[in-house]
Amino acid sequence: MGAGAQGKLGLSREDRIKQGRDFARARTQGKRIANGCLVANWLDLPSGARSRLGVITSRKVGESVQRSRARRLLREAFRLHQLELEHPVDLVLVARPSIVGKTFADVERDFMAALKRARLLKERMKDEG
Repeated sequence: MGAGAQGKLGLSREDRIKQGRDFARARTQGKRIANGCLVANWLDLPSGARSRLGVITSRKVGESVQRSRARRLLREAFRLHQLELEHPVDLVLVARPSIVGKTFADVERDFMAALKRARLLKERMKDEG
């Protein structure tokens, strides 16, 4: 997140979970919470590490256009709120079929509610909600 120092929020390749074993580790060894149109699986990382995101969209979500849009919406919600995480995590978001047709505001609301329920947000962010 070198760009974060200038006030820009990015989501570089290093900030994404790309390997199957990392997805599996977050889903099997981590914690899980379902909220609205998504399921969040996370694994706490040591301090000093960078939070990473992985997104899963199965064919149950819909055609490739709907799956791609779901991935974009979930990645954008993470990108905008990544600095609000209390500590580094490997976060795997699984899109549910109900994500189809939702606006970004709806997805963002479900994402933030899941993070609040999981107690992954900084204290200041919890009080504002």
